[in-house]
Amino acid sequence: MNKAIGLGLLAVGIALIAFGISASDSFSSDVSRFFTGHPTDKSMWFLLGGIAAVTVGLVAALRKA
Repeated sequence: MNKAIGLGLLAVGIALIAFGISASDSFSSDVSRFFTGHPTDKSMWFLLGGIAAVTVGLVAALRKA
């Protein structure tokens, strides 16, 4: 069961990272980066959540029972 949950989290994490990369290339992120030097909070949360989900998913999927 843990392996299935881990693979699910891995898939969700990859999707979140893809959404984060897409959001960081958006017009609003470019405007935010111009004025503040940082991308929008939305893109950062997508990327950080994706990295966390991929990490937890890999650990759960590769862990022995």
